[in-house]
Amino acid sequence: MATRGSSRAGASKPRAASAIPQVPWNQIRAAPVVLVTGTEGFLAERAVRTLRDALKADDPSLEISDLNAGDYAPGELLTLASPSLFGEPRLIRVEAVEKCNDAFLADMLDYLSSPAEGTVVTLRHGGGVRGKKLLDAIRSGSGGGIEVVCAELKKDAEKYDFTQAEFAAAGRKVTPGALRAITSAFSDDLAELAAACQQLLSDSSEQITEATVDKYYGGRVETNAFQVADAAIAGRHGEALVTMRHALASGADPVPMVAAFASKIRTMAKISGSRGGSGQLAQQFGLAPWQVDRARRDLQGWTEDGLGRCIELLAETDANVKGGGRDPVFALERMIRIISARGRD
Repeated sequence: MATRGSSRAGASKPRAASAIPQVPWNQIRAAPVVLVTGTEGFLAERAVRTLRDALKADDPSLEISDLNAGDYAPGELLTLASPSLFGEPRLIRVEAVEKCNDAFLADMLDYLSSPAEGTVVTLRHGGGVRGKKLLDAIRSGSGGGIEVVCAELKKDAEKYDFTQAEFAAAGRKVTPGALRAITSAFSDDLAELAAACQQLLSDSSEQITEATVDKYYGGRVETNAFQVADAAIAGRHGEALVTMRHALASGADPVPMVAAFASKIRTMAKISGSRGGSGQLAQQFGLAPWQVDRARRDLQGWTEDGLGRCIELLAETDANVKGGGRDPVFALERMIRIISARGRD
């Protein structure tokens, strides 16, 4: 793995203020300066660890040093980057650049003008305005660096893709149902999700299925209201019904479940019949572009009459689960049946 400057070929289009390649965490590579940004600490740690392992594999004599930019002492960086008698390659990992003191800022800005031969410096910046002058200098191309973007995975689809990549990297087969189950079980903590994937990989020699996930993490698999709504809107009545009953058995409240259906159906109604790009419609209706794209997918097989019928049904069901009816569960089951049929009773 080369430790000198990086080619811009094949890099994703950077932000307007950046002249260096910007890559996702799993495409980290060596460069004189590697700026690791973003709020997802787990991915940032994994990216830096991946780079360390690759450099170590290239040359086992790699010298690794760690600095904290918040309590940095003047001259430390220069001392660590200075050539040794035997010329071993170096990896200098700097944490908390978002809390850097003035001494680190001055030394690092000076270092960018002439990075040390055979040395890789990683800079972890977790966000905020502190150190902006340094980030701007690196992004302008000073130091011959790259930026590794470790954005937080907020969407379920992003977490699903992460989970899928964990098993793909190990060359193991896993069913879609197992992927959904493990992602649902650990959706609130990416580090726990990754650890759970590794546990399944180490303990299971065959294809990983929903039964495998249930064996290890059955108590952690949580059903949320949107899973029920997604299944029903897609016409999967049986799956929606089973998922709804599991959710209720786990202590879910019928009221927010109806609210999840209402949120999705109303978004579909807004988008139905509308023309324009995702960004344009998102701005028009106060949505995110991904919500527009999702609503368009959800609308497949639906009619205007079906949407209208289901909007009326939602109001009726909402009243029933809030005390207006004698059996909230029956009201939910009826709602799911009709929505699964796209509004045809």
